[in-house]
Amino acid sequence: MHVAVFGLGEAGALFAADLCAAGIEVSAFDPAPMPTPDGVTRCADPATTVASTDIALIVTGAAPAAQVFDTIITAVPSAALVADLSTSAPDVKAQRADRAAAVGRSFADVALMAPVPGRGLRTPVLVSGSGAERYAAAFAPLGAPVEWVGDRAGDASTRKLLRSVVMKGIAAVVIEAVRAAERAGLEDWLWADLVAEFEAAGAPLLERLLQGTGVHAARRVDEMEATSEMLDSLDIEPVMTRATVESLRRAADHGVPAVPGQAKS
Repeated sequence: MHVAVFGLGEAGALFAADLCAAGIEVSAFDPAPMPTPDGVTRCADPATTVASTDIALIVTGAAPAAQVFDTIITAVPSAALVADLSTSAPDVKAQRADRAAAVGRSFADVALMAPVPGRGLRTPVLVSGSGAERYAAAFAPLGAPVEWVGDRAGDASTRKLLRSVVMKGIAAVVIEAVRAAERAGLEDWLWADLVAEFEAAGAPLLERLLQGTGVHAARRVDEMEATSEMLDSLDIEPVMTRATVESLRRAADHGVPAVPGQAKS
């Protein structure tokens, strides 16, 4: 098997290195001066990179993925699989699948579901699209945890981005809170309190966050408006906190979703 890797950033380099370690022939292209992992053949242009490839992996951000796809979709051999691991929107992945089908190529929408450092090729992924089963057949035997989620490209990315609403949102809120805590001289206290909360987290916490907001949204608007004022006084722009205030106002007016899996009253 010959795998072409586009993008030798953090994720791409680790994937390429693990593939080489598994005895796979790997070529790679990245216009940036990124280090080339041992055993990887670095190519000067995309066409050379995919000249004899079986599988082409697009392991870039969403913006450069568009150019990579446009460049290689007709350059890859007709029997090759193009697997898009970028964080492009689901509709974009579906459009790429349609374009791939129009020129007789297989396409897989691959969603990385955990940080790649420390895992490399063993990072859990969801995969969908016409080439999903082929992707799983190629990489699962190498130790990659691959979960097939359907034949429609975009289904894997939809799941990832739904999760990102929460995970990246939590990250942004934590950043805002810790910055404010540093100004207040309470960063150690806040960190210990948050760690204890997250260590005890589980379904009951999620249910409390969802159902409790529905019951107490109006009161919590006042609380978070006060929080926003406090952050302003600490010279921390309350970007996420203002968004929380708006979200709570909408919850007070329109309610909140039911807890998934529970019977609706």
